[in-house]
Amino acid sequence: MKQPILVVLAAGMGSRYGGLKQIDPIGPNGEIILELSIFDAIKAGFKRFVFIIKKEIEDDFKTALVSKLPKDIEIQYVFQSVDKFVGEYKFERTKPWGTAHALLCCKDVIDAPFGVINADDFYGYESFEKLYNFLTTSKNDYAIINYVLKNTLTDFGSVARGVCEVNNGQLVAVHERTRIEKIDSGVAYFEDETWHHLDENSPVSMNMWGLPKSFIDYLFEEGFNSFLSKLDVSDIKSEYYIPYAVNELMLAKNIFVEAIVSNARWYGVTYQEDKPKVKEGIKQLMDSGAYPNPLWKAA
Repeated sequence: MKQPILVVLAAGMGSRYGGLKQIDPIGPNGEIILELSIFDAIKAGFKRFVFIIKKEIEDDFKTALVSKLPKDIEIQYVFQSVDKFVGEYKFERTKPWGTAHALLCCKDVIDAPFGVINADDFYGYESFEKLYNFLTTSKNDYAIINYVLKNTLTDFGSVARGVCEVNNGQLVAVHERTRIEKIDSGVAYFEDETWHHLDENSPVSMNMWGLPKSFIDYLFEEGFNSFLSKLDVSDIKSEYYIPYAVNELMLAKNIFVEAIVSNARWYGVTYQEDKPKVKEGIKQLMDSGAYPNPLWKAA
């Protein structure tokens, strides 16, 4: 079997954050969050990486990250743009088509089972170890690495999370909650003009998936075209997300998606106010020896 690939979603611009957070220095030596993820992924066994970026940030991205990485790993770049795979549809939009479309843009470079992560989320080594072990040892084709909701919240506003419905280790559904916050009575999401309580230990998606090459084939042959066919040409906001595509396959093809729990602490910079806490968390990890300081001295 070919070595699995780690696909990194790095084409978003982070509108709520107010800048290009994928390449914003976070670590004590100017490390970006993605450096820590790549370090953990290499430690877990990954040797092949695909970075999905916008063509406009290619030079900055290479300077901020790729120039620092070990030379013995395989790196490929894929550029996501709104005109890819839309066929004869004519949409007047600049907003990206979403994470499932980003994976579709990898059609010509994916030749093995692959993992998926966001560029601006800190996942922790435990999660990469579980993802790599799934891709190399499991008899199942699909997996999601679930986080515990309370380990993924911010103190400075709302977050969007896919709250997962799991039964006996199998993903049943992903329910997108676009506004989850800590409130006086605990954790809740806002929908239909009211707050709905959530168990703080609920499993949630942080967009860390294990997927087969056939998933890309599905997106190309059926999924994305079906999504486009339901849109009005004036639609400038709708996006095609990985959880939506996985849900489609669970309903239409009855695929089994293994739900793997990670107890790792997630760090992410959703808002500028998150940055000091994330920087302190990363510094503490380096001070404790969980990561070398500087990061790449052992690479």
